[in-house]
Amino acid sequence: MCGIAGFVNRLGHGADRGIVERMTATLSHRGPDGVGYHCDGPVALGHRRLSIIDVDGGAQPMTNEDGSIWVSYNGELYNEFELRRELEAKGHRYRTVSDTESLVHLYEEEGIDFVRRLNGMFALALWDRNRNRLVLARDRMGQKPLFYGRLPGGGLAFGSEPKAVLSHPEIGRALDLGGLARYLFYEYVPAPHSIWQSLRKLPRAHVLAWESGTIQVRRYWESPRPGTAALDFDATAEVFWDGLRAAVARHRRSDVPLGVFLSGGVDSSSVAAALCEVEPARNVRTFSIGFEDPSFDESRHARAVAQHLGTDHHERTFSIATAYELLPEVAAWLDEPFGDASILPTHLLSRFARTEVKVVLGGDGADELLAGYPTFAAERAAGIFRRLPRPARALAGAAVGRLPVDHRNFSFDFKLKQFLRGAAEPLPLAHQRWLGSFAGDEVARLLVDGDPIGVEAEHLHRAAALEGGTDALSRSLALYQETYLPEDILTKVDRASMACSLEVRAPFLDTELVDLMQALPPSFKYGRHQTKRLLKRAAAGRLPAAILSRPKKGFGIPVARWLRGPLVPLVKELLGRDRLERQGLFHPEEVARRIDEHQAGVRDHRKPLWTLLMFQLWYDQWLGTHPR
Repeated sequence: MCGIAGFVNRLGHGADRGIVERMTATLSHRGPDGVGYHCDGPVALGHRRLSIIDVDGGAQPMTNEDGSIWVSYNGELYNEFELRRELEAKGHRYRTVSDTESLVHLYEEEGIDFVRRLNGMFALALWDRNRNRLVLARDRMGQKPLFYGRLPGGGLAFGSEPKAVLSHPEIGRALDLGGLARYLFYEYVPAPHSIWQSLRKLPRAHVLAWESGTIQVRRYWESPRPGTAALDFDATAEVFWDGLRAAVARHRRSDVPLGVFLSGGVDSSSVAAALCEVEPARNVRTFSIGFEDPSFDESRHARAVAQHLGTDHHERTFSIATAYELLPEVAAWLDEPFGDASILPTHLLSRFARTEVKVVLGGDGADELLAGYPTFAAERAAGIFRRLPRPARALAGAAVGRLPVDHRNFSFDFKLKQFLRGAAEPLPLAHQRWLGSFAGDEVARLLVDGDPIGVEAEHLHRAAALEGGTDALSRSLALYQETYLPEDILTKVDRASMACSLEVRAPFLDTELVDLMQALPPSFKYGRHQTKRLLKRAAAGRLPAAILSRPKKGFGIPVARWLRGPLVPLVKELLGRDRLERQGLFHPEEVARRIDEHQAGVRDHRKPLWTLLMFQLWYDQWLGTHPR
């Protein structure tokens, strides 16, 4: 995996190599194995390399035969062999065995539409000298990030992370208040928006073309609609497993050591099982971590899967304090605020795996494609709840509100109270309230300037614009695939792994497998009160029955307890009244109320307080007294 950066000036203004060198240097963690630049008239491309394929010959930026097309690329192609055969048959001459070279040749054949042919994860920048055209593109599901900002006079700067683009001297660093409102609502800032006024994110499955100062951004891929044809469930389960095994086989290509993240959940366990059908299990290295606190430790489940499959299993147990100690480090390398606390254990796991391998396979994407979250079961329950008379709903809310606060991971009272936050809302808002920290009215009360964009109305508009299908489940899945998957889950994995120079691949997001899953009838995804129904049927007999019947738990850490214990001094420092009044963003009394209620144990505000704390840590790093 790699990092890319660069810019194109308005015509007539040559590129300053020193600028692209400074931009690219900020991404050294993404590519410690090499650095390269290409400057040509108004354009400058930079690349930091984590060498995975063609270790000796795959240096970037890379060009075509006559030097007219150059590319700087972060990603992996899984259909590169097929593309290479096709392009060589058309007369293209390859100088390397790197997958990167197929990009320039495919662009020569098909122009901007070349991205439609790519099965992989990628963010790329391609310069076409003859057309004075810069092309930026991001993969279908959004596995790799790409940010960009306009330069004075019509130029454009871009990079794998905001820090690279912000290193260009003509890009400003002002906070975007709309981005802040979105962050509070989602716990991340969804594309195409950013926390920075000067930056945009290229959304997943989009391509941007800059030509002589004019920019066009368009979507190049839409997900298939769910199928309606009658299919045999058991036969389809075997077809699905064949597809997963083929995807895993494509994703395992590597010239350096490779392993598998193994949590003991169905998704990662299925990836490990499929890999063990492709190569001997003793050659499959699996990695998991555990915690000394038993309520947050799931390592025994991963161990059971590894023993069942016969993999070469690697496991390490940490104290919860170790995750807590990571907080300043994580805040330092996040250049947008990020409120998902599971980024801490994800980084711990990545650092552990990186001691043995450079590439791992993970189970990301199955939940959003096959309805794996408890929220999809809650969607059905909410339909029943909304049909109750209003007094009955009020009575239920009052009863749940009297439950004693339990700060354990996914405690019963936490789940019930989260359910009631969204149960009476339209489904797009219901799901977001179950996932997020602040509802729209809470954002408006918290921010000194109120809600500047109407986050809930914007969210409903986003959901209505999606081509998700006619049934409620498919529409909900489409919304997860547009927001939560690329902007939370995949962002978390990308930042947590690339901070220690580890490449993570997601076989469930293979384009051929995604097309297969998207075309399934909704009842194959969630049916008979079972999430990920088809995957569990396909994995039956291949994984222990106890793993298939486990409820989903997630990668939890004791945030609620920390906010009443070791984090209290930090909360007082970063969320105290004097600090908030000087900052001028949040109403101090609204924040103080939540702190007091949480620390007294009368309310559970773990999610909103953590979201605020992570914002303040980010703010101090990038906009505070000593910004980076």
